[in-house]
Amino acid sequence: MRKGIFSYKMLAAIAILFILYALIRNYIIDPGAESFLSHKTGLKRELNLPMWLNVMYIHVAFACLAMATGLLNFSSRLLENNRKIHRVNGYTYIVSVLFVVLTSGYMAPYATGGKISSMGFNFMNLIWLFITVTALVQIRKKRIIRHRNWMVRSYAFCFANMAIHLVSTLFHQGFGFDYADSYAIGVYGALALLLIIPEALIRTTLKSGT
Repeated sequence: MRKGIFSYKMLAAIAILFILYALIRNYIIDPGAESFLSHKTGLKRELNLPMWLNVMYIHVAFACLAMATGLLNFSSRLLENNRKIHRVNGYTYIVSVLFVVLTSGYMAPYATGGKISSMGFNFMNLIWLFITVTALVQIRKKRIIRHRNWMVRSYAFCFANMAIHLVSTLFHQGFGFDYADSYAIGVYGALALLLIIPEALIRTTLKSGT
């Protein structure tokens, strides 16, 4: 029990810090995304900056909402004390994921790293949407444990941006790869991590609940 509470607190700390970082960086420090856009070279499509920025703002907002609502719904206390809030919160999470996927789909053609990165983002979006819908189907069928496991898989994708930047930074600054190539590697490396880590968690830490 204590181990579960500690794990949840660790997850909460990481999620809250990342949400604060994303909001402050994208809405206060660099609202024009100048630092991020400076790496986008050789785009095949002309970038409509005002439109792209507006979509990016929506993307960040719903990504943070998905991370926050997903975190709350992993709280056993919330589930035990108020299932109605848990249910509403869950649907809010699903809607947030849908908006993140849609806005990401718009921005994918302009991804750093070109077409290979764009394809990776679209693939990631389809997988996340499939996993999230599967979690919804499982709870509609009253399969609680399966629902929990699919939600673990889905929630991992809330950390996609963090994983991409960790992997790309490793290859760019650690191994000296070109930034665009490092970013493309980061997209696919993150996708692999987001599939492997929750699966390992389900088969080990959460195995007793299956």
